Amino acid sequence: MRPATSAGPTIPTTGNHGPPTSMRFISTRGETQPVSFAEAVAIGLAPDGGLYLPETLPDLRGAWTGWAGLDYATLCQEFLGHFATDLDPAVLRDVVEPAYRSFTHPDIAPLEQLGENLFVLELFHGPTLAFKDFALQFLGNLYEQQCRTHGRKLNVLGATSGDTGAAAIHGLLGKPDVAIFILYPDGRIAPLQERQMACTGAANVFALAIDGTFDDAQAALKAVFGDQAFRQKHRLSAVNSINLARVLAQCVYYLYAWLRLPADRQGNVEFVVPTGNFGNILAGWLLQQMGVPIRGFKLATNRNDILYRLFTTGEYRLAPVAPSLAPSMDIQVASNFERFLYYSVGREPARVREILAAFQAGGVYRFEHFDAGAFTASRCTDTEITGLIKQVYHKYGYVCDPHTACGFKELSRDRVSVVLATASPAKFPDVIRAATGLAPTHPRLEALQSRPVVKHRMRADAAAIRAFIEKHGV
Repeated sequence: MRPATSAGPTIPTTGNHGPPTSMRFISTRGETQPVSFAEAVAIGLAPDGGLYLPETLPDLRGAWTGWAGLDYATLCQEFLGHFATDLDPAVLRDVVEPAYRSFTHPDIAPLEQLGENLFVLELFHGPTLAFKDFALQFLGNLYEQQCRTHGRKLNVLGATSGDTGAAAIHGLLGKPDVAIFILYPDGRIAPLQERQMACTGAANVFALAIDGTFDDAQAALKAVFGDQAFRQKHRLSAVNSINLARVLAQCVYYLYAWLRLPADRQGNVEFVVPTGNFGNILAGWLLQQMGVPIRGFKLATNRNDILYRLFTTGEYRLAPVAPSLAPSMDIQVASNFERFLYYSVGREPARVREILAAFQAGGVYRFEHFDAGAFTASRCTDTEITGLIKQVYHKYGYVCDPHTACGFKELSRDRVSVVLATASPAKFPDVIRAATGLAPTHPRLEALQSRPVVKHRMRADAAAIRAFIEKHGV
């Protein structure tokens, strides 16, 4: 924001360059039956505790060459048509097109060039000023369509480390027959992030401030979804990136950006992704596996660096969550890593279950021959985050938020870097002011300052959450 390929795991593809006649989705843990796209979206977390993935990935090599020049919504519809094969194309269009009308930039996801080999992909022009809007505006419309088509009511549950909650809420704000419950760690997100969730005034929105960390909230969420009787009784669905629709919708902005790079740069591009729960960077990696020739991905973490340590040492070891200046990345258990793990172990669900059980039992798993594939990694301390914000501002005249700042550390000298700007700097005014002397604002955020905060404090306990949903759900 300016002030005022490596081999890796082998993944089967359809070999068919056109949309498949029928796409099915399977669980990473292999103990539940394949389902359709609409079923995978409605269920969210697979009944066996695993995460849904396409049974096969489409081969897009014959498709993306004809997609250059498409506007964002049309590209999204073309891409998702390869997965949502159980939806009529007209229905998919009616779900996708309205999702991006509230974005304030005409390009939806503008690609800003800062240097000869340095670009920033701005993903904060949606209604809540964060990259989560790209998937959650779409997912909110999809939920509404499913409720209308099947005459059902839906209770949506999510956990957030900052931006997911606000984006999910605004994707479902005021929609009929839907209630949304968002868990977040009380006192561990930015004040404006909390206000975006707790100041809506909407009757179908419930901001649940839990004691503990995001990891505690995520564990409680999974425990609630693990109660199959409760889940079915209350028609519960997940809005976190455990929901596959989130990840697939995020693939689109990687493709959109890649198509807009100069042709002589496309084969040497590395996307640099501020990373906490692994869903955002996984979306780009999946696109690469579909045949889009992206050279690599750099995983940028803050001081909560479990993924940095994994991709540099092969050891996945739990550590305490430490509050940071980039709170949306204050995560030590990355849910979406399970999807990458599934491919890394040769698509063997039994191995996935074995590794996850060992990690859950001991808090550590050491991979003997871990293949980082197309990934590199970096990590940032709070001091470095402040320094990088200042450095980027003085060198390029560009203001970035503290999460995006992590992406500017140790940029590759021999690749074209596209840093994903995941949130507006206006959401973190104190950090930006300390680094640059500027005080970024946004009218959507300023309007929240006078509204009362309505939140419900509770323990990170599945029984307490179930009781609250029992009382307030639709």
